[in-house]
This record gives sequence, structure tokens and C-alpha cells, in this order.
Amino acid sequence: MLDARYVADNLDEVRRMLTRRSPGAASLLDGISSLSAKRRELIVKTGALQAERNAANDGMAQLAKSGDKQQMAERREQLKALSERIKDLESELSAIEAEMQDRLLSIPNVPHPSAPDGDSDEQNPTVRTWGQAPQFAFEPKPHWEIGTSLGILDLERAAKLSGARFSVLWGAGARLERALINFMLDLHTREHGYTEVYPPFLVRAEALVGTGNLPKFEDDLFKTRRSDPNDPSALYLVPTAEVPVTNLHADEVLEAADLPRAYCAYTPCFRSEAGSHGRDVRGLIRQHQFDKVELVRFAPPETALEQLELLTSHAEEVLRRLGLHYRVIEHCAGDLTFSSTKSYDLEVWLPSQQAFREISSCSTFGDFQARRAKIRYRPEPKAKPRLLHTLNGSGLAIGRTWLAILEQYQQADGSVVVPEPLRAFMGTDRISGVAPG
Repeated sequence: MLDARYVADNLDEVRRMLTRRSPGAASLLDGISSLSAKRRELIVKTGALQAERNAANDGMAQLAKSGDKQQMAERREQLKALSERIKDLESELSAIEAEMQDRLLSIPNVPHPSAPDGDSDEQNPTVRTWGQAPQFAFEPKPHWEIGTSLGILDLERAAKLSGARFSVLWGAGARLERALINFMLDLHTREHGYTEVYPPFLVRAEALVGTGNLPKFEDDLFKTRRSDPNDPSALYLVPTAEVPVTNLHADEVLEAADLPRAYCAYTPCFRSEAGSHGRDVRGLIRQHQFDKVELVRFAPPETALEQLELLTSHAEEVLRRLGLHYRVIEHCAGDLTFSSTKSYDLEVWLPSQQAFREISSCSTFGDFQARRAKIRYRPEPKAKPRLLHTLNGSGLAIGRTWLAILEQYQQADGSVVVPEPLRAFMGTDRISGVAPG
């Protein structure tokens, strides 16, 4: 969330920054200025009346000594009227502040000055490319055909159980999923310095507000129902481990000496993705349930950009160890996600599509999430707490890594070579044959 005071005092500047995202984002500021002016007016009026009430209270002692009952009664009526007026103004002020809060919760983060200009993903510049696209002496198949023919991927039975956009993995397919999770967690904890976290998969609405998922993306979330679908205590299935892990420090003050903090977590992720109808309807690209290893970092503002580069390199290392051809693109201002101020995407090569597809997004959010979740740090002992910066990235999306391995390592005989780092987990160097079922 943007700083209300900063927005009110620098409305034109904030509007200019949001216009880099889109004119629509900038238009969300409409009405903020008038609300802020009304808020200031109410604060001044309330303060003046409170001062008047305080003076009247101070005079009561003198009146009590004088014994003037008439004046005492008049003063009591005056105090009563002042208190009622103050109460009305405070109620009006609370309503104004609540409306400002609601409006601010719907306004996206401003792009970092270093984020490139652009209106859409077509204008995202390529930062670097790693490896070479595999060459085949045959027509490469899409992952869903490879997985089905090997008997390790079952979309039909998944649909019978849960409907579209779910999958069942059999045998070596399930083992590959588990191998990828363990490989990524081991790499990030043993070599990259992350502390592993195993968080709840169900969270309160407040946690989703903290990361920027609510109220903006309510329709993309799976919400549990108890007796009342509108029960404010109802829990949400996590769309990513970013939500519970970032909120581990909600309403806390960390010490500068303990920063940066780096956490990684495996969770299943659940996304309704109401606005994605018709996209990637086949295979595992876009599922309602998928596995992911998430990287989350907390850092002081002055090191946040450095931390973003470091986090991105950690996600890249997974792809490099697996020998998967990929590229890194930077989001232009018009393609940034709601909460992000600067982002990189890692895109893995899919031979069947002859295209790069996203497998990780690495972002810094500035103090946007920290303000919503009230996560602060103390720059030095006894100093006033300040908002820190939060960062996160997929390290990686398991399902998309799974399918990238099938496509980049497919063989003419229909088998799939297992990348060397996964062989100890898999117990084999090749996936072939048909699984039971």
C-alpha cells in the first residue's frame, strides 16, 4: 500500500509514476486529494474543539470554588455540547480515513525509476539468455503427450476427480515432482543460505491483504466455507507460499543486525484464476493446484535492489544445474504485477511451442507489502522503527520445471533423460515404460 500522507502531499508526482503503469492506474487516485483535504479540515476542527474543551475543563475548578451553580450548570452544558460535536467530528474523520484506506488498498505499487518504460509484456527487454535450445532429429512432442505415453501423467482421471486444470502423476512422474521439491529446497538451504519454513496452507484474509492479493484478486482465490460463506473468519487456500511466509513477521519490528532474512518454503498453491479462461487449457502450464518452492527475503531499503539481483540468481541456479535453456526478462512498467515495483521473469524454453514460458517471477515490492502488513525494522538500537523492503521469487514452480524437463530431455524412443542432479533422488537416469494404472 502506498503511504497515504505521501500520496496526499505529492499527488501529481504519484499520478505521474502510476501513469507509467497505465492511465487506469493513475485514475485510481481520483478523489484521494479531496478526501485528504477533508481529513485535514476535520483534524484541525477537532483539535480546536478539543482545546476549547480542555480550557473549559480547566475553568471548572475555579467555578467550583466560586460556588456559582448557574455558571457551573452552563459550563456543563457547554462541555456536553463540545463533547458531542467532537464525537461527531471523530466519527466523520474515521469514515473519511476508512474510505481513504479502501481506496489506497486498490491502488497498485509505483514502478521503480529503473523499471523500463513500456505498456505490455511485448515490451519487456531480455536481460540475458543461458544455454542453447536442444536440437532434435524428430518433431518434439508437448509434455502432455510425453507424460501420457509414459504413463506418468493422467489428466483424464484428474478431471474425473476435480474437473479441469488438475493433474494426477503416476509412478516416476510423482517421483520426479518430489525429486524437484527436495533438490530445490536442498540447494537453497545448503548453498544459498535460506532458512526452510513449512507454513500453513490456509490463511486469514489479513495475510492476503498484507501481500496485496486482497482485495484486488478476490476472484482468483479459493475461499473455504464454514456455515456462512461470508464469515469473516473463513480461511483461504494459499495462492503461493509468499503469503504465509511474508506475513510471518506481520506486526513485528526486526533488528537491522538480523537483516537480510531469507526464507524458502515448499507449498502446494491454489489459484482459481478467474480471468484466465481459454489460456493454456492443455497440460500443466496453468493449473488450479500446483507445487512451488518460494524464496522470500526481508531487507533494509538501501540493499533491496542488490537483494533482488541475488534472489534472481538463486532461482536461475536451479535452471542452470538442471541444464534447462532459459532467458531472463525484465518487466516494463506497464507489465508489473499489482504489488511489485521492479521484477524479473525467468522463462524456460519449451520445444513444442518454440517459445519461452514463465517459470519464475522475482520481485522487490519496496515498502508496499511491509506497510500493509506492518513489518518494520530498527536501523540501530533504540532508533525509531522504519518499514523494511520485502522481496520474493519462485525458486521454482515445480510443475513448469517438470514439464520443461520432459520437453527438453525427450528422446526419439519416447523416454526422458533425467538431469544429473535429480538422479540420486529418482534412483534412475531415465524415465521410460508405462506406469501402473
